[in-house]
Amino acid sequence: MTGPLDDNSADAAPGFDDAGAASAPATAPTQGPATDANRPASGRRGPLGTASSLVVAAAIVLIAGAVGGLVGYLAGSSTRSTAAAALAAGRCDAIAVADQVLPSVVTIQVQGAAPGSAGNGSGEFVRSDGYVLTNDHVISAAVPGGRISILTSSGQTLPATLVGRATPLDLAVIKVDAPEPVPVIDLSHDSVVVGQPVIALGSPLGLSGSVTSGIVSALGRDITVPADNGGNALLAGAIQTDAPINPGNSGGALVDCAGHLVGVNTAIATVPNAAGEAGGGSVGIGFAIPVELAAGVADELIATGNFRVPSFDWSVVAIPPSATAAFGVQAGLFVKSVTSGGAADTAGLQAGDVITAIDGQVASNQDVPIATALAHQVGDQVPVDFVRDGRAQQVTLKLS
Repeated sequence: MTGPLDDNSADAAPGFDDAGAASAPATAPTQGPATDANRPASGRRGPLGTASSLVVAAAIVLIAGAVGGLVGYLAGSSTRSTAAAALAAGRCDAIAVADQVLPSVVTIQVQGAAPGSAGNGSGEFVRSDGYVLTNDHVISAAVPGGRISILTSSGQTLPATLVGRATPLDLAVIKVDAPEPVPVIDLSHDSVVVGQPVIALGSPLGLSGSVTSGIVSALGRDITVPADNGGNALLAGAIQTDAPINPGNSGGALVDCAGHLVGVNTAIATVPNAAGEAGGGSVGIGFAIPVELAAGVADELIATGNFRVPSFDWSVVAIPPSATAAFGVQAGLFVKSVTSGGAADTAGLQAGDVITAIDGQVASNQDVPIATALAHQVGDQVPVDFVRDGRAQQVTLKLS
């Protein structure tokens, strides 16, 4: 079963209408533990996973660091011919990759407005004028009223400002006013395959400029992690790696043997202790947001300062397996409420309906509407199957 989730991250996911709410009124079923959405890879914002689910007998923990060492979040050039040779040998030239990539990787230091709310994470320059890509949970403590700064590989500390947040995907962009153009990480990469060697770079436990290596263990993992205000973020189509990733690596780079960014390190699986509490460091199961998705979101944040996810305009809660028979379904989402005049209301959905499928995918958990929204644009029409008063029906919903 999926383990407990730890978080101290940022804003609630805009546009999801409490789809990840942990509580429900007395008429709604009790929410079960979050699991992974089963759906094919597709979507405008990048690959959203394969039609496989991940069942982790451990806790999924975000990896930004806390100042002082105890942390709770992850936080020469190599040619393609050299990379290909290294790939064939099953390893990367870590020295060459580190020399190439570390100048573009930074340590992010956060001081929140509340006393004691400080932490650290990692990030990478994606524009030469000082834009840095990282995880939303890395900078969330600074919003609002806190301070963000970065430490470069050359030892320079620079103040940073927040450009924009994509909380539903746990991504954010910050910017520094650099005195001169900064080194930028290479975003042009080859296709990632299971088994290929990769290198993780970042600041685990605040140790800037750390480098570890491993392989791509799996692709297309849809991993749910907590976001602010009781919501969830989805690491859509995440890359699983056994490269050691620890608290403080969050937002840092996962690169191929040519030094090209393939993912943004975000979370790790840990084995709960006897009390069922998550903690500890790497057990060889880490997750990175694919660069195809992360780079597209970064471009949107840099261009507009905002990230908009299409909305169903409903509030739903997953029906636990123990209650599905009472609703006459094998799996589903109970509709707690719909926004008046919103997408669900306009389509004819009502509070008390049970959603059984969305866009052809079984509505087995709350990741399904999130993943569907991320794969579409505002105005797209999505078929929604539901049960009302024991009768199966279908409507076409226009995302708002």
